[in-house]
Amino acid sequence: MVALGASAGGLNALTRVLSGLPADFPAALVVVQHLDRRHRSLMVEILAKRTPLAVVQASEGDELRAGRVFIAPPNHHLLVNAGGRLSLSQTELVHFVRPSADLLFESTAAAYRERAIAVVLSGSGQDGAMGVRAIKKMGGTVIVQDTKNAEFAGMPEAALATGAADFVLAVDEIASALQRLLTPHD
Repeated sequence: MVALGASAGGLNALTRVLSGLPADFPAALVVVQHLDRRHRSLMVEILAKRTPLAVVQASEGDELRAGRVFIAPPNHHLLVNAGGRLSLSQTELVHFVRPSADLLFESTAAAYRERAIAVVLSGSGQDGAMGVRAIKKMGGTVIVQDTKNAEFAGMPEAALATGAADFVLAVDEIASALQRLLTPHD
């Protein structure tokens, strides 16, 4: 299970990561991208044209499937539940945002423990920092986009400040790192 969080500059980073993954990627991917809640999002359509993976806007009760990318709908927190199902929430804003990477990462850590991977991409603010601590505490893996090539370094810097990052990678190295992490080793 791979959870990705992004904000400002995140669409470009997400496009670069997802376009590097094969259609038979062996895990589900769940994405929180901070969006203006007053406008309809075209993220699903944009990403679907740039990756061989199936890209869908997440709905309440969706079942996670390998090779599928679930995008949080605007103005909804996206949570991963034990048993591999998604839920949506409109509870209060976290760090002034909804959806929140922190809530996604925390729910992913609780549901998938050591099988959880969190990826923090370009973005302003601190969203995701609390969540990467939860991923790490449960034995999961944390990947943070290198601040040198993030359009906005706030989210990656906040994640790095936690000391929870296992890998700090240029955005174009993240897809191959995910594939290596999810390939069974003999």
